[in-house]
Order: sequence, then C-alpha cells, then structure tokens
Amino acid sequence: MDSVADAMARLAALAASETVVTLSGAFRDAGYELALVGGPVRDAFLGRDLSDLDFTTNAHPDDILRVVTPISTTTWDIGRDFGTIGALVRNKQVEITTYRSDLYDGETRKPMVAFGTRIEDDLLRRDFTVNAMALGLPDCTLVDPSGGFVDLVARQLRTPSSPEQSFGDDPLRMMRAARFVSQLGFTLADDAVTAMTAMAESLLIISAERVHDEFVKLLGSDDPVPGIRTLVDTGLMDVFLPELPTLIREHDEHGRHKDVYEHSLTVLTKSIALEQSRNPGSPPDIIGRLAAILHDIGKPSTRSFDSDKAVTFYGHDAAGARLAKKRLVALRFDNDTVSRVCNLIRLHLRFFGYTEGLWTDSAIRRYVRDAGEELDRLHILVRSDVTTRSERKLALMDTAYSNLEARIEQIRGREELEAMRPDLDGDQIMRILDVPPGRIVGEARAFLMELRLDEGLLGEDEAEKRLRAWAAERELS
Repeated sequence: MDSVADAMARLAALAASETVVTLSGAFRDAGYELALVGGPVRDAFLGRDLSDLDFTTNAHPDDILRVVTPISTTTWDIGRDFGTIGALVRNKQVEITTYRSDLYDGETRKPMVAFGTRIEDDLLRRDFTVNAMALGLPDCTLVDPSGGFVDLVARQLRTPSSPEQSFGDDPLRMMRAARFVSQLGFTLADDAVTAMTAMAESLLIISAERVHDEFVKLLGSDDPVPGIRTLVDTGLMDVFLPELPTLIREHDEHGRHKDVYEHSLTVLTKSIALEQSRNPGSPPDIIGRLAAILHDIGKPSTRSFDSDKAVTFYGHDAAGARLAKKRLVALRFDNDTVSRVCNLIRLHLRFFGYTEGLWTDSAIRRYVRDAGEELDRLHILVRSDVTTRSERKLALMDTAYSNLEARIEQIRGREELEAMRPDLDGDQIMRILDVPPGRIVGEARAFLMELRLDEGLLGEDEAEKRLRAWAAERELS
C-alpha cells in the first residue's frame, strides 16, 4: 500500500488531468458538487492503476446531461433511471451518478430508486468501506464516513452498514466480496463471513447473467483461488456451481490422500501460470480457466472401486463434459464457450498412456484433429493436471508431454494439421464414382478422412486409387 502522501499525490495528479479539470469546473460553475468515488480512490492508496473514472454528484440526471453535453463529444443515458449518465470528455470515458439513497424490498434486487442530497449518505449505502471513499473536487478533500482508509491499512473487507443490510440490499455483493479477496488480497471481516454463510441462498434472487459476470471477473483475476475458497466455504458456490464443492468429498485415482477439490484448485493455479508464461500480456483466458477448475467434476458420479479396493473414476471425462455443459448453459455462458470448455474436459485424459510409447503418428493426428482450435489450451490443461508430489514422476510426465508437442510440430512441418481434410473433395468424389450428392459421397469422404488420419497426405492420385478400390468392394462402380 502506498503512503498517504503518495496516494494523495496520485489523486491530485488525476484531479489535475484535463478530463477531471474540465468536468469538475463545469459542475462547480453550474453550482453542483462533484466527487471522484469508489475504485479509483481505493486504488490510489493501493498503488494500482487508476483507470475507470466514476463520479458522484448532487445534480439529478437531467442536470448532469445539461452540464456535460457542452464539454463532451458524446453522451449516453442507458443508466438514467438509476441516476447514471455516461460521457466522453476530452477523449476519456466517464460516468456520473446522482447521490443515491435507495430502499429495497428484501425479496428482489430491484430498488425503489431515490436520489439523495448528501454524499455521506450515498457512500454509506455502498458495498464495502474501501469502496466508500470519495475525493471531493476540485479541492481534493477525502470523504471517508465509514473508515475505509483504516480498513485499507488493515487490508480488510468490511461493509459500511451491517453486512446483513448490505448483502440484503444486493446479494451479489457476497460474490463481489469473494472477488475482492482475490483481486485485492484482502481478508473478510468475521461478521461478513457469518452473514454470507447465513444468507447464501439469497443469491437465488440474482439473475444468472449477473452471477455469470461476477464469476467471470473472479476467474479473470491473477489468483482466483482465495475467492473460490471463500465462495465454497460460505456455501455460495453450492447455490450456483454445486459440482465444485461436491469434489471435497471425493478422492482421485492416485490415492485417497489426494482431495479432488484441492487438486482442481492446484490445476487452476498451474494453468494460469502456464497461460501467462505462454501468452504474456494477453487477457485472462476464461475458457482455459473454466476447463481447469471443472475438469474433474465428473468424478463423484463415476466413483467406484476395482478388485483391489482402489477408488476409480472411469469415464469421468465424458461425465464431466456433460455436467459442465448443463451448468455453463444455466449460467448463461455463450454456446461457443460452452462447446470449447466441454471439449477440453472431454479430452483432458487423452494424453495419458503416451508415456508408455503407445502413440503413433495416426494417434497424434487424431489428437490434434479432436482438439481443433483448443490444442494450445489442451496442452496447458494436460500439463497442469499433473500434480503428483513425486519429482521423478513429474519429470517423466513433463518430458513425455514435451515429446508429444515436439512430435506434433514435426508432423505439422510435413502436413497441414490444423486444416486436415481428405485428399479429395466432394466434387472430385462424385466425378470419380459418377454418383450424385448423397449418402455415398458422405461415406466415401469419411473413408478418405480415416486414411488421412492413419497415413497422412496421400496425394490425389493415390487417394483416387484407394477410393476406387473402396467403391469396388462395395460394388459401387
């Protein structure tokens, strides 16, 4: 955390920026209050990047529009009913919201919107004290009615009002608390944990879309594991993703001492490290992270014992893919994301056995074909799934997978692995066999595709020769 002097200097520099000077001057001249609020103020003390510019004011939406229109290149009022006006001022996007003093009915998340007159009242209705600080403009005075600065120093998440009231106003704040545990590295106040545990089922009144967005934000943090633990420990995860906490009661095939839930968290941590090392500077890979945390959710439904009384989970890859599809659809993930995540889960065991030297070029082609665009993600997932404590086994598996990746590159150098298709297309098949479009063409193409996978590129002449022989066996020509 930056010193108070350093933080105030950063805030003063932000207040002196062209956008903020223009905006604060316009509101002052119009006779209204204006303050920078929430995340930017918090992040100044934490030494984090100051990006989003959120402001609060005693001006009502119509007044805000009247003030900002002359100084902005565009405005939008999609949040007007809730008091929020957006604008582009000096090439910087800003949002200005009227002081709020909403009331909630306790049964839905829909507030009875009420505008307030005091910034202190507005701040006290916010989610956490560290987000309930404001910088009054243009004189740069810190407004902190709930002790947010003290909580920043203690690295603690505490609600301005009682946690029961705060989470009752918006149950999604409980998920946001878990996200901040990960993003900020803070601990939750004991009364907040108690309230979250008692009120977990109130999350059911929140739309799946909002739960989805908050979960994605958590997964996109540098280390989502502390936040995931918070969601599981308080029972919130049971409400929207129960397959994950169910893993706590299961053990993997390597021995009953290994908890599948802990293993899944380890896989997620390892996959993020590999993701960042292989793709530095890229946005968080939510698809890969979802696959990592969900890859073993099929184990509880496939748990059994072999003749030696050892626990097994045969078929948990396919079962996990089915469960993941159902859950991700319910959480309103788009079809493309669902398909990619499920394919990764379905394929995450395909590699094992390669260490015994069983893979042919044909098997590698099929591995690449089945992975499709997810091949790089599959590399990361499979490598991360090796969590043995044995250094010898770890080294063996790492070498084996490096060998597989090398062989993929060797074959890629000879063939177009990413665009594998038969040596002959449909038109050529119809011409050679003198058949119209239909079932025979599809069967012939499937036969040629199997040849392509088994033997690699044959060339058109050899492919035609094989096709004619195939057709002759079936008395098609």
